[in-house]
Amino acid sequence: MKYHQIDRDLFIKNRKKFTSQMKPNGIAVFNSNDIYPVSADSTLPFAQHRDIFYLTGADQEESILVLFPDAPYENQREILFLKETNDHIAVWEGEKLTKERAFEVTGIKNVIWLQDFDKTLKELMTYADTMYINTNEHYRATIETETREARFIKKWKENYPAHKVEKSNPIMQRIRSVKESEELDLIQQACDITEKGFRRILNFVKPNVMEYEIEAEFSHEFLRNRSKGFAYTPIIASGNNANVLHYIENNQQCNAGDLILLDVGAEYANYSSDMSRTIPVSGKYSERQAAVYNAVLRVKNDATKLLVPGTLWKEYHVEVGKLMTSELLGLGLLDKADVQNENKDWPAYKKYFMHGTSHHMGLDTHDYGLLYEPMQANMVFTVEPGIYIPKEGFGIRLEDDVVIQSKGEPFNLMRNIPIEIDEIESIMNS
Repeated sequence: MKYHQIDRDLFIKNRKKFTSQMKPNGIAVFNSNDIYPVSADSTLPFAQHRDIFYLTGADQEESILVLFPDAPYENQREILFLKETNDHIAVWEGEKLTKERAFEVTGIKNVIWLQDFDKTLKELMTYADTMYINTNEHYRATIETETREARFIKKWKENYPAHKVEKSNPIMQRIRSVKESEELDLIQQACDITEKGFRRILNFVKPNVMEYEIEAEFSHEFLRNRSKGFAYTPIIASGNNANVLHYIENNQQCNAGDLILLDVGAEYANYSSDMSRTIPVSGKYSERQAAVYNAVLRVKNDATKLLVPGTLWKEYHVEVGKLMTSELLGLGLLDKADVQNENKDWPAYKKYFMHGTSHHMGLDTHDYGLLYEPMQANMVFTVEPGIYIPKEGFGIRLEDDVVIQSKGEPFNLMRNIPIEIDEIESIMNS
């Protein structure tokens, strides 16, 4: 892995948080992700399942974690199963985790080779009453491929039909959404790498550059700073492309006078960052572009102040809608009649700002978190309002990542990334 080793105490704490919420005699199993085939002998790069990484730090395929806090013997309460490494694997793929190295990474003392998993699980199940299955219940999840986790759950339930079944996901949603200090440091590192990429392209962008060239500059800077690359598919949207919310082709020329909407973020140690900035191709915003830009910036700044403990996500978005409505009236994009006659299920401001303002962020860019529960300190949220005006040929989105504090305004993890018009223009013209 490119990143520096994470202190195993983080994963020890995470496992304790999970097991403390399990029912008596419960056993939980977490599987790594598959390596997905492309065609012939090609595969996609491996990406570890975020749940097993959160609980172990083991960033390796074919790994399985078993948690059984009420097991009769201490060595059965935490077990990590790994594919046994050998000289052939070391030559062709590089060395995999040894038992000793796995303990250093995870803090799990009992590491067993994968070939003994079924035999070991069979013994453990004779002691257990309840099995915790790890389903993906994220509100944005769309799953068409049968995952390694899903295959295991199907087999596990078939083999042990007399056991009660509980879900791991509600526990994971709650504990993953509230970050430990070590996690905040890792997200900060991802944000700092994103800053380096952004400052690089501010000195690179000029008329006639291609969107994919900007993408390449980000990628170069991310990789040279120990990141695997983008935390999500980057959006480099010039001109009217910015009005396509998930524009990812990144294949057009950036023309003089246009704006470029950049929605990019580096990952670091599997943790995400998520940034949006909108910059002028020619190094200077027009008067109209600046007016819209500053309106979005005011909404972002005011919306950020609303992210405090106890806030409900749904109510928060209603308040942000009021902020945006006021700005759109000031820009002449809405008039009072539009607001008075609006459909309450799709308010007038949605014509120009149709997406949400904030989502949880962490190991996943759209991270775990139960949106119907009040916000808590040490949750990380994005703040990303935008105004999209196809008739005027541009769209503007601004986005930072912030940590909710127990008191006061959130802490901005992207506080050092240029966002004010004067600073952006100054750097681009230096």
